[in-house]
Amino acid sequence: MAQYFEVHPLNPQPRLLKQAAQILHQGGVCAVPTDSSYALVCHLDDKAAAESLRRIRHVDDKHHLTLLCRDLSELASYARVDNRQYRLLKLGTPGPYTFILEATKEVPRRLSHPSRRTIGLRVPEHQVTQALLAELGQPLLATTLIPPGEQEPLNDADEIRERYEKLVQGIVDAGACPMSPTTVIDLTGEDPVLVRQGRGDLSRLGL
Repeated sequence: MAQYFEVHPLNPQPRLLKQAAQILHQGGVCAVPTDSSYALVCHLDDKAAAESLRRIRHVDDKHHLTLLCRDLSELASYARVDNRQYRLLKLGTPGPYTFILEATKEVPRRLSHPSRRTIGLRVPEHQVTQALLAELGQPLLATTLIPPGEQEPLNDADEIRERYEKLVQGIVDAGACPMSPTTVIDLTGEDPVLVRQGRGDLSRLGL
C-alpha cells in the first residue's frame, strides 16, 4: 500500500519529502508531480526498482527512461555533450523538454537504449520535483505516468492513488500538473530531431 504525501506545490514540507526520498532510497517506486505531468520515479542505481517501474508502466527495455536532474551540472556525468548541444540544453532547462543524448559509462547499460547507448535527460521546472531531487542528492529515473493502453498522462493525485496505490510505494500529491508530456528532442545526430511535440515550445530553443 502506497504512502501518501500531500505537499504544498510551491513550498513543499521538507519532512514529507524526506520520507518520500527514504522510500526511493529503499528501492520503492513513487508517483511525483513534474512541470509536464505526473511521473513514475525510482532510484537510479536500483536494478529491481527500475524493472518494477517498467512493469508498472508496461514498457520494455527499448522504451527510453529519463533521468530527472536538478541542473546541467548533473547532466554532464551521464551524457556526452558538445558545445552546440550544451547551448540548446541551456535554453531548455529547466523546463518541459526531454533531450536524448549519448550516454556516458556512468549510466548503467540496463538504463540506456539497448542498441544505441542513449539516454533521455531533463531538468524539471517544478518546485516539488526540484526539492525531492535536492533531498535525494542525485538524479531520479523517470517515465511519464501514462496507464497501459491509454494516451494521456494522469494528472489527478486522487485518481493515481485509486489506480496505483497497490503498485507503487509512494504518491506525492502537489495538486494538478499541466496535462501534457514533455517535448522530446534527439540531439545525437548532426541536427536536432523532434521526436515528440509536447508542452515545450520549440521557439524557445530557436528551432
